Amino acid sequence: LFWAHNLLAQPSLRLRSEGESVTLSCKYSANSNNVYLYWYRQNMNQAPQYLLYKGARSYSSEHTTDDRFKCTTSRDSTQLTIEALTMSDTAIYYCALMVAQ
Repeated sequence: LFWAHNLLAQPSLRLRSEGESVTLSCKYSANSNNVYLYWYRQNMNQAPQYLLYKGARSYSSEHTTDDRFKCTTSRDSTQLTIEALTMSDTAIYYCALMVAQ
């Protein structure tokens, strides 16, 4: 079973130059040790694209599609860092939360 929990992503515009890095943050609230954080991005007129997921708390492995994407988590937040930015990284980024009961 999966339950909905509180997730708060503050909309913000981040401007960076190619080659730089950027960190995006998302806060969440869940009362479980089985918390999984997902990051997606969506380019204009396209479906969202999976980037990575990372288990939080008791489960800490990270599964990513690109080594430039790094994820850190704490008890109530997750951060996505994108290194060596390129123009193709221009998109809307989303975080998602899954809690397994």
